[in-house]
Amino acid sequence: MKQIKKVQIPGLLLSLGIFLFVSMAVGTLLTHSSDLDLAMIWSDSYYRHITKFSFYQAFLSTLLSIVLAIPISHALSRRTFWGKSFLLKLFATTLVLPVLVAVFGILAIYGNSGLLANLFTYFEAKLPFSIFGLNGILLAHVFFNLPFACRLFLQGLNSIPQKQHQLASHLGLKHWNKFRLIEWPYIAGQIPHTAGLIFMLCFTSFAVVMALGGGPKSTTIELAIYQAIKFDFDLQTGALLALWQICLCGILAIFIQKFSRPVLLSTNFQGAANTFPHDTFLSKCWDIFWISCITLLVVPPLAMVLISGINPKIWTVIADLGFWLALKNSIIIAVFAGLIAVVFAFFILLASRQWRLVGLNNRADKIEMLATIILVTPGLVISTGLFLLLREFSSFSSLSLYIVIAVNALMALPFTLKSLAVPMLQNAQKYELLCRSLGIFSLYRIYWVEWKSLKYPILQAMSLSFVLSIGDLSAIALFGSHSFSTLPLYLFQLLGSYQLDSAAVVSLVLLILSVGTFMVIESLFNEATPQAKRAKND
Repeated sequence: MKQIKKVQIPGLLLSLGIFLFVSMAVGTLLTHSSDLDLAMIWSDSYYRHITKFSFYQAFLSTLLSIVLAIPISHALSRRTFWGKSFLLKLFATTLVLPVLVAVFGILAIYGNSGLLANLFTYFEAKLPFSIFGLNGILLAHVFFNLPFACRLFLQGLNSIPQKQHQLASHLGLKHWNKFRLIEWPYIAGQIPHTAGLIFMLCFTSFAVVMALGGGPKSTTIELAIYQAIKFDFDLQTGALLALWQICLCGILAIFIQKFSRPVLLSTNFQGAANTFPHDTFLSKCWDIFWISCITLLVVPPLAMVLISGINPKIWTVIADLGFWLALKNSIIIAVFAGLIAVVFAFFILLASRQWRLVGLNNRADKIEMLATIILVTPGLVISTGLFLLLREFSSFSSLSLYIVIAVNALMALPFTLKSLAVPMLQNAQKYELLCRSLGIFSLYRIYWVEWKSLKYPILQAMSLSFVLSIGDLSAIALFGSHSFSTLPLYLFQLLGSYQLDSAAVVSLVLLILSVGTFMVIESLFNEATPQAKRAKND
């Protein structure tokens, strides 16, 4: 038991350290501001507007993503077609795709000078909508979150036991009755958790609103914090809005955790035999329509990034020293932030799983909640607080890189914890008693038991952290300059100066770095699974 306690110490210290680190950054920002009064939020019409708009756009984005995901996932579960596996892989990448890459692809299709606008111009008509404002925000959020929701709902449908499909076929259930009685419960069980997560992501969205917001009418709390600190250097307003967002995000996080627990799905069923003998021409058209809709949403923007990225400006971008400096900074930040996030998550989960093994789930939840405090704290607030805290000890430029790495590591930590939690707990359930009986502890156990068994989940978590960090704009937006930039900030500056051809090249580089890394690691992980090994041997 003493050895178990020693294993828990690093994780406990790291969780407390993260909590103190974030609290210190927020506290520093608050101490540099005076007369903070949350009642000012409702007495100021602008603050009321950005609060309402933050909720409004998040609600609409979540509603559209969830409602559309139901028929799309249902159609995907019933149909087999060429390119389905590739389409599902694209679904896996949209959530981790660098925001500005997706924004560039969306602008290339729906922008004022995009593909649709040129098509309308050819027929001497005008594009009937503007991509900037609420329309663009909703479109971008649906682009990111609809495929994610489809994957979760499809996972639920694929977990339906084969016997239930056979029974429905034997009883002659029509499509609607089969959906209502058999398939809907598996989708409905995933809706609360999925909707809660999507709402939280949209509520705290920064880069999408920054790129497509289109003015004060389409400003969220997160963007207002950035504007107050970056452009006005109004720390009091920034601190007030930060405190307000922390309160709102804290309430939302508690509400989501209480009412939207994920449903555990069986992994014993592949869901390949979703039979429906009463198939009709109308049902085929229905499924084809929804599959076509999701394909037209996801594929064209990514295809435009690939097509637009190969242009004569590629040589201009390659010859630009600023591009190579941004690329170097992006890789350094992504690698170190990913490593820190994975190492921290590993030791925190070593501590929390010991409590889960003995049934103390509440304690395990608390230590993991301390480590994921970044979910309710804007990254801009942490960055600003750290700079104000450390600016007396060194210059701004020498601190920026370390601050951005730290903030990106914290922002990737919740996703890394979620990726490693189940594999690490299952590994402990298999080998805990064996390790105790053989006296295998500390570094020997970490290498021979944890690393040997969890190598691919750890690499997968590392790739996720790498992709999230290399595409992040929120941390670098506050501290970026001509001498210190990353690829997302470099791309944003090109878009802001209407250098679209150069921006297309940078978007292509980001797409290859992020999606390429994620797909390669995912392919290695899938090949290493027992199911894949058995299929290969067969």
